[in-house]
Amino acid sequence: MASAPEDPVLERYFKGHKAAITSVDFSPNGKQLATASWDTFLMLWNFRPQARAFRYVGHKDVVTSVQFSPLGNLLASASRDRTVRLWIPDKRGKSSEFKAHTAPVRSVDFSADGQFLATASEDKSIKVWNMYRQRFLYSLYRHTHWVRCAKFSPDGRLIVSCSEDKTVKIWDTTSKQCVSNFSDSVGFANFVDFNPNGTCIASAGSDHTVKIWDIRVNKLLQHYQVHSCGVNCVSFHPSGNYLITASSDGTLKILDLLEGRLIYTLQGHTGPVFTVAFSKGGELFSSGGADAQVLLWRTNFDELNCKDVIKRNLKRLHLDSPPHLFDIYPRIPHSHEGKIETVEINPKLEVIDLQTSTPTVVDVLSFDSTTTVSILEQRLTLTEDKLKDCLENQQKLCNAIQQKS
Repeated sequence: MASAPEDPVLERYFKGHKAAITSVDFSPNGKQLATASWDTFLMLWNFRPQARAFRYVGHKDVVTSVQFSPLGNLLASASRDRTVRLWIPDKRGKSSEFKAHTAPVRSVDFSADGQFLATASEDKSIKVWNMYRQRFLYSLYRHTHWVRCAKFSPDGRLIVSCSEDKTVKIWDTTSKQCVSNFSDSVGFANFVDFNPNGTCIASAGSDHTVKIWDIRVNKLLQHYQVHSCGVNCVSFHPSGNYLITASSDGTLKILDLLEGRLIYTLQGHTGPVFTVAFSKGGELFSSGGADAQVLLWRTNFDELNCKDVIKRNLKRLHLDSPPHLFDIYPRIPHSHEGKIETVEINPKLEVIDLQTSTPTVVDVLSFDSTTTVSILEQRLTLTEDKLKDCLENQQKLCNAIQQKS
């Protein structure tokens, strides 16, 4: 039976990557999607019909994370080649390379004002970069194992990070000190992020769980056990009322944080799902995984009051905003075992005329200035040599004709 109009639906999927998808992010205007992959490439997909896709070539190993800047004029990427790159997302794909980490880089995240970039690495550090001057600022050291993810709070005053040392840490960007620490005795968090108003964080656990913490009172608010394998990624709906999760069990789950329960299980990928993200307005979300496919879904279930809720959340980012303990989450920890009836959506069974996008892919090579100059010099030299050869051959031909005559 087909999904009801208010249920999420799979609109289309994009093919172009040759290996697993590690990260997805929507442009601020919602017209493009950036993806990162084990195939070492970034890809930029346009939602216009018949539009070309761009494949950015520059990283030398797996690309682990990608994100648009708040204005959409830059793309940041992290890679196992130990570098971070900033790209201009157009057909030329000019990029600059940042080197400071001594091990693979696992995540990138812009501050909401676009002035700073946070990067997390297997060298156990988080590094913060100035985007205006494009230079390294400082490192945050307290983790004792690989750091898998680091994210700015919506107001930029805090950074949350998670590590394989089984801790989630909150950092003050002014004092550059760790101000809160959440630990787990069972598993570690693969991914962590702030909710839209910055009062809570969600963690995606290797122990198959999703946890919501209130950082104002340092308490666990909700604890979901809805997946049968590790959870790799989470994304808050811009309203803050919903959370979508991606897991190695091959499913996406949508949680209603107001009611504290699972409402949707989405199937569409073959194999583990590594990444998921809502668009900036929340009307779309995208997912990617081991099957090398990028799926684009339409949300449908929270479009009526989304804009009003987003405006409310933005107002609460003021420095003097008081706590709102009853905003959207129950005050007591909530354990959900998935026993309440939920809707399961399998687009492979329901969608007959699904739009498949295999657009023309344009490779965009990234060279630094010295490389570009040397290549141009080689081309000019070759052109000059060819001209000399042509002139010599023409002279020989003229001489031969004169001798015969």
